[in-house]
Amino acid sequence: MRVNKIKRALISVTNKQGIASFAKELTAMGVEIISTGGTAKQLREEGINVVDVSDYTGFPEMMEGRLKTLHPRIHGGLLARRDNHEDINAMNVHGIGQIDLAVINLYQFEQTVSDKSCTLEKAIENIDIGGPTMLRAAAKNYRFVSVVIDPADYPAIIAEMKEAGGISEETNFALMQKTFQATAKYDAAISNYLGKIQNGMLSKQFPDTLTLQFALAQGLRYGENPHQKAAFYREADINFASIATAHQLQGKELSYNNIMDADAAWQMVGEFDEAAAIIVKHANPCGAAITNGELVEAYLKALASDPVSAFGGIVAFNRPVDEKVARELSKIFLEVIVAPTFTKEALAILNDKKNVRLLEVGGIGKPLSTYYDFRRVLGGLLVQDKDNTPFDIRSAKIVTNRVPTNAEYQGMDFAWRIVKNVKSNAIVFTSSEQLIGVGAGQMSRVDSVKIAIMKSIPPTKGCYLASDAFFPFRDGIDLAAQAGITAIVQPGGSLRDEEAITAANEHNMAMLFTGMRHFKH
Repeated sequence: MRVNKIKRALISVTNKQGIASFAKELTAMGVEIISTGGTAKQLREEGINVVDVSDYTGFPEMMEGRLKTLHPRIHGGLLARRDNHEDINAMNVHGIGQIDLAVINLYQFEQTVSDKSCTLEKAIENIDIGGPTMLRAAAKNYRFVSVVIDPADYPAIIAEMKEAGGISEETNFALMQKTFQATAKYDAAISNYLGKIQNGMLSKQFPDTLTLQFALAQGLRYGENPHQKAAFYREADINFASIATAHQLQGKELSYNNIMDADAAWQMVGEFDEAAAIIVKHANPCGAAITNGELVEAYLKALASDPVSAFGGIVAFNRPVDEKVARELSKIFLEVIVAPTFTKEALAILNDKKNVRLLEVGGIGKPLSTYYDFRRVLGGLLVQDKDNTPFDIRSAKIVTNRVPTNAEYQGMDFAWRIVKNVKSNAIVFTSSEQLIGVGAGQMSRVDSVKIAIMKSIPPTKGCYLASDAFFPFRDGIDLAAQAGITAIVQPGGSLRDEEAITAANEHNMAMLFTGMRHFKH
């Protein structure tokens, strides 16, 4: 494998992190440094000898820095193939020197446009032209030129130069891959932003074209079924705690279905400020509970919701898993346990369950308001806002003669947070802090009510019902009343709302209309 000796480096960075110490190491190894503007100024202040790009090219920077590196002496030095006689001859004729190392990162366009006060003019001025051009030139010529876009790579570059006397083609190929991935992401950010501009204003919710970038997190043994190949990708620059950022502390390799269910459980447990435990099976909750006491109480209540379905399930917590919780978890077979952290004592106990997968997420993360949900369809992509709009249960409209009690408000609030995470048509029965029964994914709402009754842990008398969408007929209300439900929260909006209200009044129920639907397909 060829090792390329580094004799001349071009440094032009927006992110100045670690650049001075990196440049000092390069000069100590005899590398000549060419640099631009603010980077050259900083390096000189650190006592590093630097050749200005304008002196190197013989052409001054102009147009307020717009034009400085777009010159044959720069791009020829980056693009010239060292084993091509015509390229070498052209360099000799026109006085072009080799540039062996390009250290470049780009104007911070994404950071600039994330500021709500950013104008279109400011956004345009923060579109880097020279940087991506140099990066692409250097990356294209990876067999002879090393290109570094990430400050995290500085130590490895210096270490390899010291050990091998240069940079290998293998390393250059990896750096090239990283560079083209970064420039693709940069161009995507520009395209996505400009695609939202209309009449000079950032006024569109969704861009004309949408370009996304995800980084490979891990390969998977298979997809939903063993005959399907699969992989797990994480969003570039994800900045909130999620399954995509979690660390697996022990257990077998995660499967496609493990990740789907763990994500469902993690998103649901994030709904609560109280200590919460959620047990998920096939993307739906089979157990859920909150407590103002110890976390183990929440887990035991969640398990009691449906101990049969919990077998082989996924459990998520919004508090650190301690010794008491771990002892209870170790009593049944579970696929995955998700938590912000695990105590040392908990890990020692769960270590006996070698196959159970422990995912440490590091915190309870809330996706940003700009976070999108994606759903692939054949030949297309569905994109929507995340269903995370805050809702105060006491702002819901009371539509029945009887006003809910404080206890019923508390219970309906808990039920409403649960039902939004259940597959439609969704019905849940709850107490004020425990899931009692679930009817999910049915073609008719009344069937979901029947299943919720069938799956409920007795007694259901005095419990609360939440429905993710309106009741099209009164039959579901009547069945709920027979089961002992005292209060119902639902979106309302049916042509037959009056029938549902009449039924609730006949059964002396309290009922709220939220005006907000929570379909989840």
